[in-house]
Amino acid sequence: MNKQDILLISYGHFEKDFLEKLAGDVTREFFYPVYIEAGHIDFNDYYDPERRQYDGNKLINVIDTVFSSYNSKRIGLFDVDLFIPIFTYIFGQAVFNGNTGIASLYRLRNEHYGMKKDDNLLLDRFRKVIIHELGHTFGLIHCHMPTCVMRSSTYVEDLDQKSHHLCLKCRTRMQ
Repeated sequence: MNKQDILLISYGHFEKDFLEKLAGDVTREFFYPVYIEAGHIDFNDYYDPERRQYDGNKLINVIDTVFSSYNSKRIGLFDVDLFIPIFTYIFGQAVFNGNTGIASLYRLRNEHYGMKKDDNLLLDRFRKVIIHELGHTFGLIHCHMPTCVMRSSTYVEDLDQKSHHLCLKCRTRMQ
């Protein structure tokens, strides 16, 4: 793998078709080859019993360490409730202008909010989080364009209102 590659690291059970769709979407957005690999960790080491959540900072550090030999952008994919100390929860996080990020499905499911299951919406939300976090690894900051994937998203409604594409301004900045 080289600097122009992107690695999606699956922690937990994600269906192969689901991961391949995500990889295709990421490839189309960034024009880099995307690879999928399974990751294995003991989640107990990252669980905070007081918050009943998983520490995003610790998870991002372990991915950065374990996959440090990969000279590529890498995103750990999870299905657990993530937090960082300053937020109640996060959908994802990345090292700005770095190589590592994380994203979680946990709070993206309709069922979490008392609504009917929707696998297509789940895929759409997750790809937006992944592309957004990868954008940060490429040095992009939050955008003010309402439909840009780099617009900040605190709630799933924010995710639903934006596209999974970089706006022209962000795409130009990335180049």
